[in-house]
Amino acid sequence: QVQLVESGGGLVQAGGSLRLSCAASGLTFSRCNMAWFRQSPGKGREFVADIRWSGGGTYYTESVKGRFVISRDNAKNTVYLQMNSLKAEDTAVYYCAADPTGRPGGPYGYWGQGTQVNVSS
Repeated sequence: QVQLVESGGGLVQAGGSLRLSCAASGLTFSRCNMAWFRQSPGKGREFVADIRWSGGGTYYTESVKGRFVISRDNAKNTVYLQMNSLKAEDTAVYYCAADPTGRPGGPYGYWGQGTQVNVSS
């Protein structure tokens, strides 16, 4: 079965940093495009960042550009989200998602259960 398990969430002070991890299994991870989404009461479900299976292409939503970095380690079947200069508005449940087609525009059909990130002021 496909499993995506997020970890690394927690409480951090505004201006601080946090790194999220998503461990995948049941997929040919090296050919999957991967993404991070988040959901908060104020914004609902929101795309954060994605990375192509090759690791050579990334895309970020405007609100996190320059602060967040998505990366992956195919040897570990893991995708990361390094979050820097965190703001209170970044508080949300962060979800990992996978598109096993590895093609642009492919659907993110697999999701993790999420990890809570709380940014305090």
